[in-house]
Amino acid sequence: MNGSNPDTLAPVHVFNFEVSFFEDPLDSAEDDGDVPMCSGAFSECTGLEATMEPKVIKEGGRNYGAAQRAGPVTFATVILKRGMTTNGDLWGWFNQVTQGDYAYRLGARIQIRDGLQSDTPVMEWKLTNVMPIKFKSADMSAKATEVGIEELHLAHEGLSLVRRGDDVSE
Repeated sequence: MNGSNPDTLAPVHVFNFEVSFFEDPLDSAEDDGDVPMCSGAFSECTGLEATMEPKVIKEGGRNYGAAQRAGPVTFATVILKRGMTTNGDLWGWFNQVTQGDYAYRLGARIQIRDGLQSDTPVMEWKLTNVMPIKFKSADMSAKATEVGIEELHLAHEGLSLVRRGDDVSE
């Protein structure tokens, strides 16, 4: 194995990622360099999943199986577990939505960091039109200075992979 190849990944630790929430601009080309509205670091993320339901078309005279066509895509609920943040913005966002206010949607970026260089994103997932649907606080501790989040569940309307040096692949 050649260690000089920059595309050769060091062991990627799935516990080393950050989630940032941004306003979704109308023009997606403008979202580079946005300052996050709120963010947190989480130790577990599940639900980065998109499922396409194929449409089966049975054609007359085609006796060896039906034709398969692309159908609607659905997205799983993203669940973030055991997180830390330095402020209460994520709770404020969830509380605003649950109090009957306008269900304010944000975009989210989930960045997986290189285990050796924590500032280097190795992979990034982008969620569009994100809305918090469950917030569970961590147990309180007098020694902690950060706000602990046990679980944050997010409903969203789109999932895309952002590659290093590339634009968003939608």
